Amino acid sequence: MFLFLSKILPLFIYPLGLSCLLLLLACWLSFKRSSWSVLPVVLALIILMTTGNSQLSKNLTASLEHQYLPLDNPPQAEAIVILGGSTRNQESPRVLPDMSERGDRLLYGAKLYKDGAAPKIILSGGQVEWFGGEASEAETMAIILELMGIPRSAMILESRSLNTHQNAVFTKEILQRENIKQILLVTSAAHMPRSSAIFRKQGINAIPAPADFTISDRDLIEDSFSTESRILSLLPDSGNLDNTTQALREYLGILIYRLRGWL
Repeated sequence: MFLFLSKILPLFIYPLGLSCLLLLLACWLSFKRSSWSVLPVVLALIILMTTGNSQLSKNLTASLEHQYLPLDNPPQAEAIVILGGSTRNQESPRVLPDMSERGDRLLYGAKLYKDGAAPKIILSGGQVEWFGGEASEAETMAIILELMGIPRSAMILESRSLNTHQNAVFTKEILQRENIKQILLVTSAAHMPRSSAIFRKQGINAIPAPADFTISDRDLIEDSFSTESRILSLLPDSGNLDNTTQALREYLGILIYRLRGWL
């Protein structure tokens, strides 16, 4: 139940969901012939214009992503842990599992392995029953890594976890069983602040190895390159809205996980 509520309730406080609620309120007030019916429409417009703004979106996302930057020379570890969330199941008409927009997690984890950063890769991610699909995220990640030339014998699959807290808890069981003391933790850069804090809470010596940076240094300054770019940055964009929502999701996750004592 916690998993379901954690998925559905925040939708109503993210920009798009909140705007929809405000528009529904406007419809109800209009039906009642209330003079206040225009107010929720204006508020919804302000929310969408603000959260779809380029500068806000980029700076909010960068405030998470730039807390942990890639290591120039990653230290030697005993295992690389890659968190789920980067794949889609093999379902018709797909002939193979797909990598999602967070697929850089797998690419970077594979690079670390091939660079000799660690001899083992632990893949952490289960499958939510009511989301459909038969294979766990760990299994779909393993299939893709095999296509990249990484042997299945180098992989350990953790297929039970349904959230980041469980990623850490169930990975810890594997680390204890395999007598692994230090890992490289691979996940999306925006997800790293929450993930690394959760793994530390479990007493795991996890070296952050972030991937999937959506905001580059150039992105933070490109809106000031010209008058045209400054004008365009003021217009709402669905990509900016999505980045803002993802950043808000992480900050909300940090708050909820802290209240639950998970970090």
